[in-house]
Amino acid sequence: MTNQNDNKEIALSVSRAIMQGDWITLDDLLSPEFTYDGDGMHFNKDEYMGFMQDLYLSMRDMQMEFPQVYEEGEFVTIRFVNPMINLGKFMGAPASKKKIISEGIFIRQVRDGKVIKENQTTDILGIMTQMGFGALIGYTIVVGLFKAKQKPQIRKSPEEMAKLDAEMKKKSA
Repeated sequence: MTNQNDNKEIALSVSRAIMQGDWITLDDLLSPEFTYDGDGMHFNKDEYMGFMQDLYLSMRDMQMEFPQVYEEGEFVTIRFVNPMINLGKFMGAPASKKKIISEGIFIRQVRDGKVIKENQTTDILGIMTQMGFGALIGYTIVVGLFKAKQKPQIRKSPEEMAKLDAEMKKKSA
């Protein structure tokens, strides 16, 4: 049985693993039955890991901060501020090469030492605005006007991630 301090550390460790590109640790922190609901997206564990891998590849130098963290039983609520640089395609928008700041709130449910659910809200409009007018208009038209659904994210193997990460580092050097 885990206590609240353990739940807080487990919930924060999910974000730390993503920032570090540590997919083995992330896999271990998430329950096999993990689900994600946020910003109009719904993922199972593999889809979530694929989305986070794509985020990691497109947004570099993540320096996520956690100015507010609240615990209540199994639930850990985290307000985050994440400065990063957009060096790859993100949610259909081309790389802007701009430093942006993502802000939002996670609510992660931790049970028996594993995160079983995450609810999230992120200032997507703010991200797209910071990326530039083209990203904002493109996102608005595709999602708002055409109500386009994103295709399911595909979880990449550690070998594939290493290759993609090396390619991204080469492009950004």
